[in-house]
Amino acid sequence: MNPATLAAALVGAQLSGAQAAMAAKMIRMNADNAASIARVLEAAQQNLNSLANVAAGVGQNVNISA
Repeated sequence: MNPATLAAALVGAQLSGAQAAMAAKMIRMNADNAASIARVLEAAQQNLNSLANVAAGVGQNVNISA
């Protein structure tokens, strides 16, 4: 085997390792983002649940012209 072929094989192996590491990092980032979105949606649901107990008509006559 000539040296150029060996060098090309080593460079290819290193690049594929870097690509696999980048793909793994992107998968972790997507999982983290999905978890963050789930937390935001859960907080929004809790806020809506707290507003469900408000009496009808509350907040309809708010004066915001000041």
